[in-house]
Amino acid sequence: MIPVCRALTFALCLSPVPGAADPVEELLALQADVYVLGEVHDNPHHHDRQARMIAALGPSAVVFEMLTPDQADLVNTMGHADPEALGWDASGWPDFALYEPVFAASSGAVIHGSALDRADVRRAMTEPLAPLFTELWGGDSVDHPAPEFGLSAPLPAPQQSRREAQQLEAHCDALPEEMLPLFVQAQRLRDAAFAGAVLSALRSDGGPVVLITGNGHARADWGVPALLSRAAPELRVVTLGQFETKVPEDAPPFDVIAVSPEAARPDPCAAFN
Repeated sequence: MIPVCRALTFALCLSPVPGAADPVEELLALQADVYVLGEVHDNPHHHDRQARMIAALGPSAVVFEMLTPDQADLVNTMGHADPEALGWDASGWPDFALYEPVFAASSGAVIHGSALDRADVRRAMTEPLAPLFTELWGGDSVDHPAPEFGLSAPLPAPQQSRREAQQLEAHCDALPEEMLPLFVQAQRLRDAAFAGAVLSALRSDGGPVVLITGNGHARADWGVPALLSRAAPELRVVTLGQFETKVPEDAPPFDVIAVSPEAARPDPCAAFN
């Protein structure tokens, strides 16, 4: 079993499981501009692997799905991630201790936040995505126009159906059918925000850049890697998918896949029941 890293015991997590293929070595061998490292948010093994990857790579910047730009600025100013200063306990993310090894490994990189305000995510359910993203992107529209992520076009029907089915499953079959397309819209906006933050990090800090995000955003076919390839096809983008116990038969595409023990957690559907 991979040990759970903490700031004071981080060195324990710098070696892979003896005798097992090391996904970190596989990723490093691909020599990319951008590494999209997926996760199951509450699995400590996944964060330990992300930390090992960052420590071995030494990226110029690390982009976190879990941080807003303001929170990232605070981390850079303080020189470390302080959960109390970040208001982590009120953020809805799992225990900060799970992410502590990732922040510790990122100490030599510039930290970027890609999280949108919840009110802006809700706007994606009622407003056209392309102009909304352009508004939220900000900056100089002439020198740095909003990236072209295809948000003005509807998704292909088969992909739309698959995304809606996944949203239904992710919410324990508790969402009304009419809400499913709206949740897909919100996810598309968040994918664009994460991809935009990666491009900003590349422009300001150079590469390589690491993105820490959930598996759904890290998938190569329609997640952040696909948006980056569309907007900046010259970039070399690789992605890691991390699963529990085994790789699902219908697993989405990733460049490298890792499997870890399942995290102990209460029934995620209990709240819906």
